[in-house]
Amino acid sequence: MRRLADKTQVWPMDANDGVRTRLTHSHEVANLARSIATAVASASGGAAFGRQDLYRTIQPIVSAIGLSHDLGNPPFGHQGEVAMGSWFESRRSWIFSHEREGNGANELEEQVPANLITEFVDFDGNPQTMRVMGRLQTSHHNVGLDLTAATLAASLKYPVHADARDKDRDHIKKAGYFESERDIVEWVRAETGLEEGQRHPLTWIMEACDDIAYSVLDVDDLLKKGIISPDDVLTVLKHTAGVRDLSSVAKLEEKFIEVNDSPRRAEIRRDIKEQFVRAYMMKALIADAGDAYARNADAIMAFKFEKPIMQGNALCDVMKDIAKKYAFANPAVLHSEAIGAAAIDGLMSVFWSAIQNRKNPEDLMSKRLEARDSYAFSLISPNYLEAACREAKATGGGGRVRRYHELRLLTDMISGMTDGFAINTWRKLSDVPIIVRA
Repeated sequence: MRRLADKTQVWPMDANDGVRTRLTHSHEVANLARSIATAVASASGGAAFGRQDLYRTIQPIVSAIGLSHDLGNPPFGHQGEVAMGSWFESRRSWIFSHEREGNGANELEEQVPANLITEFVDFDGNPQTMRVMGRLQTSHHNVGLDLTAATLAASLKYPVHADARDKDRDHIKKAGYFESERDIVEWVRAETGLEEGQRHPLTWIMEACDDIAYSVLDVDDLLKKGIISPDDVLTVLKHTAGVRDLSSVAKLEEKFIEVNDSPRRAEIRRDIKEQFVRAYMMKALIADAGDAYARNADAIMAFKFEKPIMQGNALCDVMKDIAKKYAFANPAVLHSEAIGAAAIDGLMSVFWSAIQNRKNPEDLMSKRLEARDSYAFSLISPNYLEAACREAKATGGGGRVRRYHELRLLTDMISGMTDGFAINTWRKLSDVPIIVRA
């Protein structure tokens, strides 16, 4: 969890302590989830959640899934996911089917099945989160974080494997778990009664809170960095159809007038306005999310609901548009993302060589054949190595490590890095020359 403090939310490696990281974002999502779940439970008399105990069941689950929902995200945010997928895509012609690149390379005896290739070329942090929670976190009995089945079920934002994805249906448009975690998901479903494609009811709340955080709080970061002003935000709100007549916008404008009439210094007035933007927009969207869940509770509980509950919310959409225009398209963000993408591409190449270039192809832990590979291999987390070896044994063949296990080890190592660790490791490895042999 602490690693999220050095993982990108929007602004990679930002020096401003007030700007959000994945850690602060995750805490905010968890807090929002508790607030919305409590409001929905109170308004419905508990009926919206099947009358489960609010304090012993509902709040602990939404807090846990809010805190953990980004654990599998690689460094440099969504751009990191793209960079990882692109590395595999550019090697699709051989990496899943042949020992190495180049003409004359032998075909693998056990190639990566075609239906599992998408786990890599479309790498996504959501199934990696399930892997961290249920597998990779070091524990005595190899049970990851040792969470309840209900918590793991609720953490599955997309409750399908890559085979069952449907890009036209929002709740299953992406994969939620890898083949390597199928046994965990099967256990979860046996315990909860959920089936493939059925999303846990509390997942809808976590998703809504993530949307709210991405809309309001990403704009709040823009304000903190001085890229736009609170008055700019108000101007956009007042000139957007479907939003300009909201009571929250009217109240915000009233507060701005009060602040402007105060004798405070200009920078203090601006800071107060920033707080009002955050407070009034958050309050409005929390209320909207609670109302939307309550309206659709029956369909959600019957697994007949499919659209994100904040989808089509005009206020949420306009705040996301502001963030997209001024944050995600900001040259500083794009520059840092470009550096991050280059670092990830380089790291994956180095660590792939370290994983592959060994004396005994069937023994992952056998001696590396080059000094540079030995150094890089020494940097791989022991629990990732242990997981790869354990999974190889579980799939038979005398513990022989197959290509799927090697690729999964590579994604474990890269996605587990923080932004700073990725950049520093990339620089250190770049200093070690490659020995070219005749």
